[in-house]
Amino acid sequence: MLRAIRCSAAGFHRRTLSYHGATSNYGKFRPPMRTLVTKRYTTDHELVVFDDATNIGVVSITDYAQSSLGDVVFVELPSPGTEVSQGDQIGAVESVKAASDIYAPVSGKIEEVNETLDGQPGLINKSPEDAAWLCKIKLSDPQEMDKLLGEEAYKQHCES
Repeated sequence: MLRAIRCSAAGFHRRTLSYHGATSNYGKFRPPMRTLVTKRYTTDHELVVFDDATNIGVVSITDYAQSSLGDVVFVELPSPGTEVSQGDQIGAVESVKAASDIYAPVSGKIEEVNETLDGQPGLINKSPEDAAWLCKIKLSDPQEMDKLLGEEAYKQHCES
């Protein structure tokens, strides 16, 4: 939210600008750091949300994938520190209906895994694209994001 406030006292004018908490008096304005967050999909129903400020991609399975699997009973996750290439198998999801491998949507190093899923694999059915994220990958080649599907292309892929 950008706002300007003008105060006057005995002919003195002061202008203050605020943009997402960054405040300044005239020439001292420092804009906040701009972050671009990109969401992309694979044809294998993985999702990655990439933050260019941290170079971290948060990987999860899509809502479409969890609904196709049914009730999830087990999740196998990669180990932190593992180097992966785009397309490598990094884990698996097992449900009452089927088992499905999880593939790395991007190349990089596994920085963190969602350990909550060890005790609560069913969280994938409740919040597959948010609370049930699988792992966080520090991308080695952020341009790989351009090779993945946008939301509309992914929807079309699911409908075909």
